[in-house]
Amino acid sequence: MLTWLKQQFPSAGLTAFITHPDCMLHNVGEGHPEAPERLVAIRDQLVASQLYDELHEVEAPDVTPEQLERVHPPHYLAMLEASAPAAGTHRIDPDTAMMQHTLRAARRAAGGAVKAVDMVCQRLAPNAFCSIRPPGHHAESAASMGFCFYNNVAVAATHALSEYGLERVAIIDFDVHHGNGTEEIFQNDPRVMMVSIFQHPFFPYCGDNPVGQNMHNVPMKAGSGSMAFREAVEHIWLPNLEAFQPQMLFISAGFDAHREDEMGSMALTESDYEWVTRQLMQFSFRFCEGRIVSVLEGGYDLSSLGRSVAAHIKVLSGG
Repeated sequence: MLTWLKQQFPSAGLTAFITHPDCMLHNVGEGHPEAPERLVAIRDQLVASQLYDELHEVEAPDVTPEQLERVHPPHYLAMLEASAPAAGTHRIDPDTAMMQHTLRAARRAAGGAVKAVDMVCQRLAPNAFCSIRPPGHHAESAASMGFCFYNNVAVAATHALSEYGLERVAIIDFDVHHGNGTEEIFQNDPRVMMVSIFQHPFFPYCGDNPVGQNMHNVPMKAGSGSMAFREAVEHIWLPNLEAFQPQMLFISAGFDAHREDEMGSMALTESDYEWVTRQLMQFSFRFCEGRIVSVLEGGYDLSSLGRSVAAHIKVLSGG
């Protein structure tokens, strides 16, 4: 695979690893699972696995208002700005809290996803992983929830469609929670196909009833495990993706379906993340000129998060 990448992308260099220190600033209190330490655990594991030196680290820029407004209406963006507290925390909903630096981090997170698109579409990198937070796939067009404020993967996908002349893109979501925000934003949009797996019944308690012909989401019971996950990929995801023939893949890369992560109960392992990444890489070679942007979503057990991201990135970087 590494040889193929070098042949196809001789000037592209290494897999882009896009992040920013500002993404560490969002911190709504000790014990909260969506904590800055998540990004530390990822970097530490990449170093320990000797993968970090194989990546091209790039600083995430701030997202622009224009890029956000392709997904989120101005009144929602203004509400978030007005809700940001000068001190302490402010709860948008029972699960989602803001503090003084939350939107500073969120702007870098969304901007990092946009930067990943630019690097991949301009052939500056064969693919990209965005080590960013807060996550995004629960953020609907005009509602934040589930730790999410801006829908990072949706902002990235609309940027690819708007700026690079792409006609079809696909979003793959393997977080343990259904990406309700991504579904709401793109339902019945013929330019975007979404495929996902998620534990059900489970937060956000939706996704089991299709809302559009472009949505191929697979609810799975607690404890489903590797075999059920791989069957869903082989028999539902890949055939629908092949029929759609997307020109670029976006991954909402949540790692909280791991068996060591208490946030969910789907009992996956890092070998499953390695396997699914390999399937998507091979698909991207056939239909997408190798173009993949992967954006961090969930994953809250620090050890399994680090190992799972390392397994994911190992494949993205040609391993």
